[in-house]
Amino acid sequence: LIRDITCTFLVRVSGHSMDGAGIADGDELVVDRSLVPADGSVVVAILDGELTVKRLRLDNGTVRLAAENPDYPDIVIPELAELSVWGVVTRCLHYV
Repeated sequence: LIRDITCTFLVRVSGHSMDGAGIADGDELVVDRSLVPADGSVVVAILDGELTVKRLRLDNGTVRLAAENPDYPDIVIPELAELSVWGVVTRCLHYV
């Protein structure tokens, strides 16, 4: 599950914005900081001080954090926003 232990951390999900991607409230995500985020990657990011898990979308110079639940809007990143991608999600540990 972990390729590089020095660059990997776990994060517990809170919320339902990624339900459509199979990521549910209370799941734990394996996140790798050594991977370069690409279009379509599920990432852990901080946007203006708020931690979020979303799908990264790069469209013609526009950066968007997309939810996988139609009840949650996508977030188009304004030019002056402070966005930091902490890592790319590599696995979801789902507990039943």
